[in-house]
Amino acid sequence: MSRFKRGAKVDSRAGFRTEKEEPAAVPYGLLKTARKSGQLNLSGRGLTEVPQSVWRLNLDTPEEAKQNLSFGADDRWWDQTDLTKLLLSSNKLEALSEDVKLLPALTVLDVHDNQLTSLPTSIGELQHLQKLSLSHNKLKELPEEVWSLKNLTCLQLQQNLLEHLPEGVGLLTNLDDIDLSNNQLTAVPDSLGNLNHLVKLNLSHNKLKSLPSGISVMKNLRLLDCTHNQLESIPPVLSQMASLEQLYLRHNKLLPYANSDSFLSPAEHLKHLSTLSVLELRDNKVKSLPEEIKLLQGLERLDLVNNDISSLPASLALLMFVFFYEPDTAMTLPSQAKINVHTIKTLKTLDYSEKQVACVPDDVFDAVGSEPVASVNFSKNQLAAVPPRVVELKDSVSDINLGFNKLTSLPLEFCMLQQLAHIDLRNNLLTSLPMEIEALMKLRSITLSFNRFKLFPEVLYRVPSLETILISNNQVGAINPLQLKALDKLSTLDLQNNDIMQVPPELGNCTSLRALMLDGNPFRNPRAAIVSRGTDAVLEYLRSRIPT
Repeated sequence: MSRFKRGAKVDSRAGFRTEKEEPAAVPYGLLKTARKSGQLNLSGRGLTEVPQSVWRLNLDTPEEAKQNLSFGADDRWWDQTDLTKLLLSSNKLEALSEDVKLLPALTVLDVHDNQLTSLPTSIGELQHLQKLSLSHNKLKELPEEVWSLKNLTCLQLQQNLLEHLPEGVGLLTNLDDIDLSNNQLTAVPDSLGNLNHLVKLNLSHNKLKSLPSGISVMKNLRLLDCTHNQLESIPPVLSQMASLEQLYLRHNKLLPYANSDSFLSPAEHLKHLSTLSVLELRDNKVKSLPEEIKLLQGLERLDLVNNDISSLPASLALLMFVFFYEPDTAMTLPSQAKINVHTIKTLKTLDYSEKQVACVPDDVFDAVGSEPVASVNFSKNQLAAVPPRVVELKDSVSDINLGFNKLTSLPLEFCMLQQLAHIDLRNNLLTSLPMEIEALMKLRSITLSFNRFKLFPEVLYRVPSLETILISNNQVGAINPLQLKALDKLSTLDLQNNDIMQVPPELGNCTSLRALMLDGNPFRNPRAAIVSRGTDAVLEYLRSRIPT
């Protein structure tokens, strides 16, 4: 039974329009099953508005109740579950209605990848909310009511237009995940230090000139990313962060201090950063390193590429770490400076990720030469097509990451990469895979989450080497359990947040599965209580439902 009294303190007219037309309707079957499961996935449906039937899901009497006076055990609409998870990502929403307050039981609200310019003030009434995903929108500010969501543990704000972050963010003391990257922030508030559950803080790609002293009390913070900002010095406050392991300061404006060539002042602060393992300072104007660099005894990686350093301290020889340094930076072509030749030669990895480019330059492939590259990472760019020259790596590449791009299809030539064991294509625009992929006989895992698949890719049933298939957050409506059973090495299948209306009982015969994830689909059976007990319980339940 609903934990919230339907109609309590709610205007009976709330959620109805008086002038505007009702937007495109949501399939009634989805709404009906959402009342049972408490979850509704409307991602990638081209919505410009959220239909009122969604906001009023737990208020209105279902249509079937008006037409039928006799109900079976499975059709007692008065036993409906409050909606707790609403996924609206990858639509065309410019605003959310104040009627979001009509869903007070929400714990997850995902509206990333839309065109939102503002949020309703009534969002503050969602006091059970734990995860709020607002990334990849056009938000310039947030209503102060957001800071009253005391149960929030995850707040995703990256890729917006935020210019100011209020002190109120410090009230969200349960946050263990916040991403503020790729905004227009010129400062962050001192109260950020109150978020003492944070392990990782991403402030990259903003306009920060300094960091507040308050962050010094973030005793659990292990990773701080300030890449692509306007910092002119490493703030002394960082020396008080006893757990800091990774510090990224690439592409800032680090300059020497007055009366010193060093960018670190005072140098003795270094001894307090004993846990630091990664220090990235590339693309700045650093002229020298202090001898006290030897105090960073835990350092494993130091990146000084593209600075103004002419010599290095002798004490550097006392440290054992991976070191990136170009003594002739002035003679290095800009395009070459972006290619990490070290990782190609020693780690067998070709990394050209997070460049936001529409195509991979030829000199990236030229830099490989005759080196046998095993891993390729072209993720987080703007690629609309797979770089044709990737085929040149067909004899050695076993792992390729093309996630977070704009791919709409894979070329047939992709199937020439017959050493591939792992493919990551998450967060693209794919709707299908070429049948020729069955030629990849060594393929062990494929990640297709956050794409536009409406059908489970037929070709995957024909790749017997597959051990892992991750295809969550799509619009897949069905799976073929008989063909799936033929994949006798398949141990992990992630189908979360799709449109599966019915889980076939025969899926229970896929006994090789060790991890089957079905949350966020509109099916009625198995019930959430069974799903929550884990894979073995779900498979056992499904087998018990197979007709004899």
